[in-house]
Amino acid sequence: MAGGLSMAPGLCDRRCETAGEIRSWDDRSVTRPLDRDRSLEELARDRWPAPSADATRLITTAHALRHRPIGELTVEDMRLLIGQDIGLPYLLPLAVEVLRENPMAEGHMYEGDLLSAVLTRSPSLWAEFPELGRELRGIVSKSTGLPTDLRRKVERFLIA
Repeated sequence: MAGGLSMAPGLCDRRCETAGEIRSWDDRSVTRPLDRDRSLEELARDRWPAPSADATRLITTAHALRHRPIGELTVEDMRLLIGQDIGLPYLLPLAVEVLRENPMAEGHMYEGDLLSAVLTRSPSLWAEFPELGRELRGIVSKSTGLPTDLRRKVERFLIA
C-alpha cells in the first residue's frame, strides 16, 4: 500500500489526493481529509477504554490496531477490522484500493479474505458509500475463477 492513491473512475468528484491527504466522505456525503498518518482513533475522534485483562485476542488486537496509522495497516489488519465493522468509513476506501489491484488479496485466513470481509458488510452500508459500492461492483464483475464460497458472496452483494 505504499505510494499514492490512484484515482478510480467515478470517484474524482468525491475523493482526491492532495499533499498526502485523501479526501473521503462520511454518511452525509461531506468530504473531509483522510490522512494515512493518523490512526482510526484519531480520525474517528473516538477513544476506547483499554480492553479488560480477560479480553479475547480479537478484542485486544482490534484495540491495538485502532492506534496504528491507517497507512501502516496490512491486508490482514484491514480484514480483521472490517470484519468487526470497525472504522469502515476510513478502511473501506483503502480496502477497495487494494482490491482494485488484487481482488484476491489475502490476509492470514485464505486467498480473497479481504474481499470476503468487504462483501459481507451490511447492504445498507453501501447506500452510505454509493461510489465505493459501484467501484466494488465493477471489481467483482470482472473477477473470474473465484472459489465457490466467494462467488456466492459476490452474487449476494450484487443483488443487494
